[in-house]
Amino acid sequence: MVSWKTKGRTDLSNEDEKRLAAHASLKFVRDGNVVGLGSGSTADYFIRQLGELVRGGLKVVGIPASFRSRDIAAESGVPLTTLDAYPEIDITIDGADEIDPGLALIKGGGGALLMEKIIASVSKKFVVIADHSKQVATLGHAPLPIEVIPQAQAVLAKKFTAMGALVQVRQYTFGNPFVTEEGHQILDCLFGEIKDPQALGHELDSMPGVVEHGLFVGMADVVLVAKGTEVTELRR
Repeated sequence: MVSWKTKGRTDLSNEDEKRLAAHASLKFVRDGNVVGLGSGSTADYFIRQLGELVRGGLKVVGIPASFRSRDIAAESGVPLTTLDAYPEIDITIDGADEIDPGLALIKGGGGALLMEKIIASVSKKFVVIADHSKQVATLGHAPLPIEVIPQAQAVLAKKFTAMGALVQVRQYTFGNPFVTEEGHQILDCLFGEIKDPQALGHELDSMPGVVEHGLFVGMADVVLVAKGTEVTELRR
């Protein structure tokens, strides 16, 4: 574990902490890298800051995990490419909804968990950035997003309920089901404390109709957590 502090204010907000963690991650990006661009509010800060380096002469190409990440990268001047062109990624930098002491994660609050996991899985280094509110003693305070095919939604919701979860179909604000960029739906499942995320992940993986879930176990190489003016670096 490594930590360092920045000069100046000590009353930073969560948004300031997200920005600070994103800035700390830039040191891992090298000239010539293929960079996986995560999705979410903290990843947004990283992409914009990466764009500043690109405008300053850094040579990288990015692979976005969502349409939003793609659009922010394009606006920021980060050149984009695809997994077809680069099936192996040098480094991916992304946020998380929860982080436990073993660096297991819950991700997918924004709905891009499928591409986020694909990109992270083919990355040589996966760096997670977060404000301090995302650190938890045990995963499960936040709902676990589970991406499912629409035809299996009702069947799987019943199974997850039988497993003890409170299940809610993710919806848009006007009431119809949320649809991922790949055409699937998301069940947000509150399991309570997830004491063995690996075992739960394996169980979900075995269920027909489950496309992907938001448990990222054994994937994060480095986690950068900002609290106030300090960023703590955790390694698996």
